[in-house]
Amino acid sequence: MTDHGFSERRARRLIGVNRSAWQYEPLRAKDDAVRERMREIANERRRFGYCRLAILLRREGKGMNLKKVYQLYREERLTVRKRGGRKRALGTRALMAIPQEPNQRWSLDFVSDALACGRRFRVLNVINDYSRECLACIVDTSLSGRRVVRELAAITERRGLPYMVISDNGTELTSHAVLAWCQDAGVEWHYIAPGKPQQNGFVESFNGRLRDECLNEHLFPSLAVARRIIEAWRTDYNIVRPHSSLGGMAPGKFTNRPRHGHKETEANLSAA
Repeated sequence: MTDHGFSERRARRLIGVNRSAWQYEPLRAKDDAVRERMREIANERRRFGYCRLAILLRREGKGMNLKKVYQLYREERLTVRKRGGRKRALGTRALMAIPQEPNQRWSLDFVSDALACGRRFRVLNVINDYSRECLACIVDTSLSGRRVVRELAAITERRGLPYMVISDNGTELTSHAVLAWCQDAGVEWHYIAPGKPQQNGFVESFNGRLRDECLNEHLFPSLAVARRIIEAWRTDYNIVRPHSSLGGMAPGKFTNRPRHGHKETEANLSAA
């Protein structure tokens, strides 16, 4: 074109090339700077999706259509990975020693039921594995890890600290609040293996008795009524109800009996 002294317009007209094609610049070259900056931001802020990246790019003067940002985002494989389930404490298959003292081991578990209106509620059961005594039945519609800690603190004020607590690895029982309480109180918390409720047999046995003898026998019109009925049943369970593995004694009386020269065996400490 320069050799013949033609202008750009005349040269394009002679060879039949459109102006847009003549001045074409690959889009990839235009996008390289944006792609590089997107990768930098994504590395710094790994949980940011393409919408937030677009906002940050716009703040830096590199704004573009959100669909275009999404296209580059996918091409660069910057998609935020979905997190897996929250890490939970793992259980163990090790055999648990038979408790020989009242506060040697407590066990915890939840039971669910519903009011007459259909509203769900939960019961946190705390059992002294040595005597099968139910230390508490906490009834509420929501029982968080912080609530569990408050209830355990109230029980320990009356009964002293246990050496060990055993439970499953549910969300409430593996919360930071529970783990912090264990560390501060010097209590060992043992988690059973996932899907192995039989490893927490004492409280599982109690749950069955509670459901069969109380929850299935009553229709609860309100949470207050449920609390009153369940607490009355707990008192009767501890003081009156005979327990087969305790030689027909009630848990409360078993705890207070004379223990001179008494040696516990696995047979008389098996779940009822």
